[in-house]
Parts: sequence; C-alpha cells; structure tokens
Amino acid sequence: MPETSRSPSPAFQPRFTLSLLYLFGFFLLYCLLLVAPELGAVVEPASPEQEEAMKQTAAEVTRRAIRPRLPVAFIGAILTVLAGAHFGFLPGLRPR
Repeated sequence: MPETSRSPSPAFQPRFTLSLLYLFGFFLLYCLLLVAPELGAVVEPASPEQEEAMKQTAAEVTRRAIRPRLPVAFIGAILTVLAGAHFGFLPGLRPR
C-alpha cells in the first residue's frame, strides 16, 4: 500500500485575539495605576452613613482624574503590547 504524504496542518495561533486581550488588559492596568493616587486621598475608612457620600465623591474624582489621562494609558498599552510582541515576553506573541 503506497504511503500518502501529508503536509502538516498549520497550528492555530490566535495572535490578533491575544493582542487585543493584552491591549485591553494593559489599558485597564494603566488606567488603575494612573487613578490610584487620586483615589487614595478620597477613600478613607468611613462610617456606614458616610459610605454613600464617599462612593459618590470617589466616582466623581475618578471621572475627573481619568479623563485627561486616557490617551496616556492607551498609548502606554499599545507600546507595551508592541514591545512585548517584538521582544517576545508576552506568551502567544513570541516572534516566529
């Protein structure tokens, strides 16, 4: 019986999907890191009756603090994913 030669099937590598997930993850991480100092000053141990006011104040401070810093977080996330793909330290995005 003759042996048929099969070409190996290409391995599935979801590089684009992983890139988007890494981009989203780093974006959230940088947003949290950029807003954390502002929230640290607002969030203090509060009594139960002050808790609602503290939540509203924290939400307002977060909105004011993150709006001008969104481009910085997004550019930082893009640069991190590009560097990770180029240098190969992000799993799934290592150079071929």
